[in-house]
Amino acid sequence: MEQIQLIPQPVSVRETGGFFRHRGVPAVSGDAAFAEEMQVVSEQLSALPMSQGGFGQTGVVCVLDTSISEEEGYAVSIVHDRVAVSASARKGMFNGLQTVRQLILAGREGNTFCIPCAEIRDEPRFVWRGCMLDTSRHFYSVSFIKKMIDLAALHHLNVFHWHLTDDQGWRLPVNGYPALTEIGAWREDRRTTWGNDRLVGGFYSKEEIREIVDFAASRHVEVVPEVDLPGHSSAILASYPELGCTGGPYRVEDRFGIFDDVLCAGNDRIFDLFEAIFDTLAELFPSSYVHIGGDEVKFGRWEVCPKCHARMQKLGLEKVPQLQSWITVRLVQMLRERGKTAIGWDEVLEGTEKLGLPQDLVVMSWRGQEGGIEASSKGHRVIMTPLTDGCYLNFKPLDSRDEPGHLEVCTVSQSYRMDPVTPEMTAEQAALVLGGQCNLWSEVIYASRIAEYMLFPRLCAIAEALWSPKDVRSLDSFARRLPAHRKKLDELDVNQFRGPLS
Repeated sequence: MEQIQLIPQPVSVRETGGFFRHRGVPAVSGDAAFAEEMQVVSEQLSALPMSQGGFGQTGVVCVLDTSISEEEGYAVSIVHDRVAVSASARKGMFNGLQTVRQLILAGREGNTFCIPCAEIRDEPRFVWRGCMLDTSRHFYSVSFIKKMIDLAALHHLNVFHWHLTDDQGWRLPVNGYPALTEIGAWREDRRTTWGNDRLVGGFYSKEEIREIVDFAASRHVEVVPEVDLPGHSSAILASYPELGCTGGPYRVEDRFGIFDDVLCAGNDRIFDLFEAIFDTLAELFPSSYVHIGGDEVKFGRWEVCPKCHARMQKLGLEKVPQLQSWITVRLVQMLRERGKTAIGWDEVLEGTEKLGLPQDLVVMSWRGQEGGIEASSKGHRVIMTPLTDGCYLNFKPLDSRDEPGHLEVCTVSQSYRMDPVTPEMTAEQAALVLGGQCNLWSEVIYASRIAEYMLFPRLCAIAEALWSPKDVRSLDSFARRLPAHRKKLDELDVNQFRGPLS
């Protein structure tokens, strides 16, 4: 049985015999190009209950190696007196140091740790390896978000998709639109009759958002914000009812589902709001991507709205759903002007017969694999996160009424078998697949400890599906490595599902 047990599984591991043994936290030193990465991993290791390493002990050495061609790739050489991590770029060095961190977590006993000697070579299969957190349905703390990002980075995930707005709460301050946080960030909790103040919710200040973005950047995780438009907009409408087709009354929803009221496609003022939102996102988020939502838009209000019909007539549109396509085109252009690329849920492919879809729009396929297959056939870049293939971690991890979660079941083995490239795709289509991600929707995830339980170890399985080459992946191997990995998560105080994998 292999002694090196990592998740995700590296491209190659060759165990060479013997061990690197160390007392206390190891010193991390090396090429100055990797100063920030060395600082981060030193802080991570210092958080473990170990003393500082003894004087004269050799620890972890970071080496610049330009022969490693992949930006995120790395090599780790473990011999009896040192651990050397080599990379040609900072991203690769960080990934290599996280692999070493995993090995230390697995091998720690009290104030010492022991790592098997080995040669490791590694690089990712996909460039987009993400995890989404819904902070609208449940408002999570800054500290939990940072913990989640740190854990994602430990598993070589590199994208944090931040779902900031929905019917149940608006979490983003927007210049010139104070009611979005004064009203839209709060909803009444009608499950209880006691107490005078039944409002729940909150929002993230600009300072807190910058703190999270900077924290993620230090771990080479890109924070991609999502503002869901033009549906899932109850929080907007409660704040600015004049932006709806009926004028209200509206409320920030405490129910979960899909609602009739959406932003009025015939009202030019919605674009003033969009401009302000995108200006704020450009100010706070350095990522080149912004997710515009676009999912689950109900068209009933538009079908009977005089303003929407006037808009259709002016644009020469024949069907009400084509109004969403028109809005999507506008949103993509507005973001393009700010140097951003739009991402949309796979519904953006619909209603595009008249106006088409901008070629630079990235399609995130969630209702199954079909959206990604269609989008890539039309030349769009694709991110796969199908709820049918193990990517929705709000689903129960086991088919049992005793387990948390709702709607459906998503086992660890289903998450492990996820593959962003489908058999139906041509080589040209496969080249357009950026990667994939897992999603945690928070309708019934009322606390961060429950969120951890829903995330782990399914996030670990998704991470391996997105990082490791297909020829080294095996569910049996993953199952053998998981007990050792659970020890690492326990060391980091992570609540986790410990039931069967399928």
